[in-house]
Amino acid sequence: MMRFIIEHPTAANLLMLLALVLGLNQLGSLKRETFPHIESYEMQASVTYPGAAVETIANAVCRPLEDSATDVLNLQEMRCDARSGRALLTLTMAPDGDFTAFQADVRSAIDGIDDLPEQAEEPVVSELGQTQPVVSLALTSAQLQRWQLKDLAEHLKLQLLQQSDAARIDIDGFGQRQWRISLLPEQLRRYQLSLQQVSQLIAQNNIRIPAGQLQGQRQVFDVQVDHESRTLAQLQQLILLSPSDGDQIRLMDIARVEKVFEPLESRILFDGTPAALLHIKKNTGQDSLDILAQVNAFMAQQQQRLPDSIELHLTQDQTSIIVDRLNMLMNNAWQGLLLVFVTLLLFFNLRYTFWVVMGLPVSFLGGLFVLGWFDISINMMSMVALLLALGILMDDAIVISESIAEQLKSGNSDHQSISQAVIAGVQRVGRGVLSSFATTVLIFGSMIGLQGDLGQVLRVVPMVLLIVVCVSLLEAFFILPSHLFHSVAGEAKLDRTARLRAWVQDHFERWQKKLGNGVHWAIRWRYAVLGSTLALFMLSVSLLVSGVLKFSALPELDGDVLQARLLLPAGATLAQTQQQVDQLQQALNKASNELEPGLIEHQTVTFGFNADAYESGPHMATVSLDLLSAEQRQTSIDELISAWQAQLPALPWVSSLIFTEPALGPAGRAIELGFSGLPVAQLDQVAEQTRQWLGGFYGVYNLFDDSRPGIAQLNVTLKAEAQRQGLDQRWLANELYAAFYGVKVNEQYTELDDIEVRIALDRAWVKNQDQLALYPVRLPTGDTVALEAIADIEWQQGVQRLQRVDRQTTVTVYGSVNGLQANSKEVIQAFQAQLWPQLQQQYPALRLQLEGELANSAETQQSLKQGFILGLLGVFILLSLQFRSYSEPLIVMLAIPLALIGVVFGHLVMGYNLAMPSMIGFVSLAGIVVNNAILIVEFVKQHVAQGHALADAAQLASEQRLRAMLLTTSTTVAGMLPLLLETSLQAQVLIPLVISVAFGLLASSVLVLFVIPCLFACLQDWRR
Repeated sequence: MMRFIIEHPTAANLLMLLALVLGLNQLGSLKRETFPHIESYEMQASVTYPGAAVETIANAVCRPLEDSATDVLNLQEMRCDARSGRALLTLTMAPDGDFTAFQADVRSAIDGIDDLPEQAEEPVVSELGQTQPVVSLALTSAQLQRWQLKDLAEHLKLQLLQQSDAARIDIDGFGQRQWRISLLPEQLRRYQLSLQQVSQLIAQNNIRIPAGQLQGQRQVFDVQVDHESRTLAQLQQLILLSPSDGDQIRLMDIARVEKVFEPLESRILFDGTPAALLHIKKNTGQDSLDILAQVNAFMAQQQQRLPDSIELHLTQDQTSIIVDRLNMLMNNAWQGLLLVFVTLLLFFNLRYTFWVVMGLPVSFLGGLFVLGWFDISINMMSMVALLLALGILMDDAIVISESIAEQLKSGNSDHQSISQAVIAGVQRVGRGVLSSFATTVLIFGSMIGLQGDLGQVLRVVPMVLLIVVCVSLLEAFFILPSHLFHSVAGEAKLDRTARLRAWVQDHFERWQKKLGNGVHWAIRWRYAVLGSTLALFMLSVSLLVSGVLKFSALPELDGDVLQARLLLPAGATLAQTQQQVDQLQQALNKASNELEPGLIEHQTVTFGFNADAYESGPHMATVSLDLLSAEQRQTSIDELISAWQAQLPALPWVSSLIFTEPALGPAGRAIELGFSGLPVAQLDQVAEQTRQWLGGFYGVYNLFDDSRPGIAQLNVTLKAEAQRQGLDQRWLANELYAAFYGVKVNEQYTELDDIEVRIALDRAWVKNQDQLALYPVRLPTGDTVALEAIADIEWQQGVQRLQRVDRQTTVTVYGSVNGLQANSKEVIQAFQAQLWPQLQQQYPALRLQLEGELANSAETQQSLKQGFILGLLGVFILLSLQFRSYSEPLIVMLAIPLALIGVVFGHLVMGYNLAMPSMIGFVSLAGIVVNNAILIVEFVKQHVAQGHALADAAQLASEQRLRAMLLTTSTTVAGMLPLLLETSLQAQVLIPLVISVAFGLLASSVLVLFVIPCLFACLQDWRR
């Protein structure tokens, strides 16, 4: 088979062409994204209970939801979030469950609930994580009214949905459209009406009801009673009463009817101008860049049609940065490929080098074809895997080509001799190459089962490497030998006279002799060499254990969007919030001008929204910044945050101010501590103590917890005397609910939107407890009395939010850590060692749940450790079967801990913390460094079979393997060198992985040449 392909004039080229065509054809259909999609396996049930307090939601809604979900199979965690007027139950499936069955169980359980409050709406069940944000489109105009701006936004939404592949578009900046009917108490008293009676009169007179069909002789007619108000003016003129002795009473006589958006504070300013935001989202299987291109084309088209007073801008763009990141990696890949080519050119002639390097695009494109089968996207992890493959894939090709070159040196130049030399060169190292391939597969395969969100991101690296390595092996055995055969056969003789190669060869032979002398010296002092190596290894481990080399789950990756999330005390007005936002923006402008002119492209202020507050209201706002692209700016997000904070004046009205990027990375929050097991009041005390203690750490910021005082509550209870007169609490609740929350009397459906018609008491009439006491209540008898005459009113501090985790009320403390100033793992460890014992002593029933970055990385680390152990066991069994020995596999595997020395010192030299990508790089090394050791042991066994002593055979093996090891190590390091030296902010998450591979491989390669001969010499001593 091999001889046929080698000597056939077209077979190898056809195989190569097939791989290239299949890969190029698949390339256009691969999805592009920053990180691989993280499967959440979460279901959510949402229940709206309008006007209900948080405690009522927790008891009357959360508990029935939790009871129904208790028996759901494969349930890992249950969270119920009780907010004002709403409950959210989130159910997380265990990793080994069947999500389709889990979905069915959840829907069945929620559908079976029959004990929710009467006024609560039906639960809405949905699957989380099905859409992802692409970009937002800002529609601005200083001349349009808000109602007109919303109409235009709805028009653009419909057109964009038709002209793009966007899965969903949400419009922000407006609340629910309403025709609000505000009743005045004095008018109700004048006409002897109650709010309930007015709502009934509107419902009776504002109708459109079908009345059947009229069958004529020639035509059929639909009959309906149509007296529905289709405009605001018609609603104002609606006749409610027509007394026989007076004028007709119209709605406008007793109420103010107006167009509003509810809630009133829901509005957006884009660069200071009123705006509507169209949030464009995609399904998880769609390509973000394709949709972004469609949005850009749509925006350009619409801008030409719209008047100059209306502008469209892209904002909160989380997609363009994908192009920057992928381009950065592509540039590094081309540079690495060029360095690999130049490195090989030092040892082989140009044509020979070309065919060796040509194996890379063949392997890459063949691998990309297979990636499409497994639905693996083009992202930062898959790209860095291909970058690692630049060097790794060269190992087999270099070993085979170097062996063929050695055979050709001693052979004839005729066609048959060259063919035999090529086959002999492949066969000489074939078993070692296959063994190296098998160990690589075992090690990389052990990482495919990584668990956790971090694991879902990181396991793409070994998956891509496995695919490409498999394709590369086929290329190295079936395509490369044929190209080398025809390359040599087409020349009169091998070009051994090139000055550069002659100079390199001359110096290499000198170094080879020096290496032989060095190995001889090392064997002589073998126990000292082994002891020193062991000491160096122990020093590396101690640097890890002692914390000199720090650990972080995932290096920070700067995006192009930064948010400041502002929260004032509950009850603060929109005007007060606006004042604090103005001060925030003034400080920002000063900081950005000092750091880098033009750093901020756009500013968006969203009132009534704060993603960390888990609520809405006039007391909160979010300032979003569109920054200059990370590839263009010189300022990191951490630097901007520090400068912004330094410019801020005192903000006494502000309860919380969080600086963050819009989306959390796969590692989660740096600090996330959940406390449970105590009453809410005590949990609040624990959270306060924890926040104050953590605030003492330099570099810890954005500290907040999810339990805060809410809006004050006025609890109204019917007096005993009123109950004896036949009144009941339900009647009173209905009266007050209608007055203050309002009653929906109708809903108008237009072409663009729906309009809610709601009636309620005029908000301007009741503003405090005293005015509430005087509110006129119309009794069933027709009499009108003040509320205080029939009910008691008590003030109580409300709660803004309650979270229940696995049926336990939980308060969680969150925080961020500036990686330049502190380390999240050290902060959490200090908390566990110092404050947590004090809290346990003070509150014996208190329980702690670590979440966020530490928990996510711990889950991934545990699965990585388990997989690594299984991979090492597989490597040992494989090598033991190959070498027919127990000791020789251990000698080969000694290359793995030797690599750890380079990993540790490499991170210290480069100034990086050890991270999860670093650990992936180290585990990947286990599949790389053993390859050099395997071939050394193979050569040792060959020399022993020829009659050499064990120690002499080991020395000869090191000398003979120097050239191949030098080539494989140098090409691997050269392929990753551009990324290792990359200064872009986008590369920081990948550099730790490259450090592990590059420095670990260098250290292992050098030490293996000396340590393995010493071990064989010691083995010879022990056998005596």
